[in-house]
Amino acid sequence: MEITIAKVLLAAVTTTTDHRIAGLPVFYAETEDEMAKMATILSRILEAVAHDMENGVYIIVKH
Repeated sequence: MEITIAKVLLAAVTTTTDHRIAGLPVFYAETEDEMAKMATILSRILEAVAHDMENGVYIIVKH
């Protein structure tokens, strides 16, 4: 039997420190293009999905 963790927030990627993100790793990018690229790369590494919250934050979620 295989046990996996599913439906969990793994990380956040943002361009600003203004957002109140707590309880998970936060990666800071300098531009929106860099933020999108970081989110894509992290999602591949973590075998997860990047979701654009449309408020300057991407979240990486394991489904």
